Amino acid sequence: MWIVAVAFFGLMLLGMPIGVVIGISGAIGLVQLGDVSFLAMAPKRYFEGLDMFTFMAMPFFILAGELMNASGITQRLIAFALSLVGYLRGGLAHANMVASVLFAGMTGAAVSDAAAMGNTLVPAMVKQGYSKPFACAVTAAGSIIGPTIPPSNLMVIYGSIMGVSIAGLFAAGIVPGLLICAICMGVIAALGKKLGLPKGEDRPSLMSILISFKDSLIGLTMPAIILGGILFGIVTPTEAASIAVGYAMFVGFAIYRTLTLRQVGIMLIRTARITGSVFLIIAAASILSWWLTFHQIPQMIAQAMLSVASSKEGVLALILLLLLFVGMFLDITAALIILAPVLGPLTAAVGIDPVHAGIMIILALNISLMTPPVGACLFVLCSVTGEKMERIARALTPFLIAEVAILFLITYWSDLTLFVPRLFGYVQP
Repeated sequence: MWIVAVAFFGLMLLGMPIGVVIGISGAIGLVQLGDVSFLAMAPKRYFEGLDMFTFMAMPFFILAGELMNASGITQRLIAFALSLVGYLRGGLAHANMVASVLFAGMTGAAVSDAAAMGNTLVPAMVKQGYSKPFACAVTAAGSIIGPTIPPSNLMVIYGSIMGVSIAGLFAAGIVPGLLICAICMGVIAALGKKLGLPKGEDRPSLMSILISFKDSLIGLTMPAIILGGILFGIVTPTEAASIAVGYAMFVGFAIYRTLTLRQVGIMLIRTARITGSVFLIIAAASILSWWLTFHQIPQMIAQAMLSVASSKEGVLALILLLLLFVGMFLDITAALIILAPVLGPLTAAVGIDPVHAGIMIILALNISLMTPPVGACLFVLCSVTGEKMERIARALTPFLIAEVAILFLITYWSDLTLFVPRLFGYVQP
């Protein structure tokens, strides 16, 4: 086991792609079982790791987000958010958070949110008088709303590998995502006078709000199609994702007429690259996961945690701390695939509903997207804005503390997470 662990962390430190690291580590584990003949299992495990129909939802959701962003929907959603909260002190920062909620219903990925807002709102905030590190921090803090409020690629992965209802996970992510938005807006309001954040114009009229709402209505319809269809049992997540692509194509070509076939070709290539990198991790992780299961390592970790903390609350705290720590150094998709089979049975052993456990694990890993040294959203914002990571990380501190507080709140108060799934019948009362 130590040989596999040394290989895993050694290759990762050398800078190899995480999918390759996991695959090589899994192959070493197979050889360690006896001899090279065990490697014959690798292709079968590799294929079976991806042989799930629900995984098809991921490329469709990614492509739908790309299409809607390119068609100009993002700018209209930002304008609508500004009309709602732009008049407050720190209005652009508040609008950044509200826009993240609106944008979340289209992409399901924090990196897409960070890139879109980093390109549009960060320059606007700096121009209005915000410091660049603070503008980037607000954008990073809001970006994790994307994979928390459905649709969410992480939820698709977790539901597929753990056999948990993806629709139930989608429903359970709504309240935590809105809570993150609310508490981050509270942080912005609390820091408003201290940092001298600019105050927006006078409160807009109802008519101007209605006009901006009308302009953004086409974009807001897409989350309604996705969520409404899934939550009411009309379509599966995969079918909803493909419908979203068709809707985005219709909007881009027929209504706004901002899309071209050349753009679509570029987006298809980008979607294939993103999907391929994620699927490589998933397939390789199935080999490593089989090796971990063969050695009963998940049971060993569960027993170790239960021996350290016998109470339900103590076990949950250990799980959250482990996830936050691992997420600082490991790609969150890889972390989810490796740790979910370990932590899922452990949460079940202490009486946690599978849907609640899924949201708890996913939110903890989402928060890791904005923590150094490997926070993906930080890297995106650094590349988009040219700001240094350490300056963004310092400005992020109050938002990070607030979001970790929300994480513990939804962990220990299950009704916050399970209220909507119970409403739609995905979780029994």
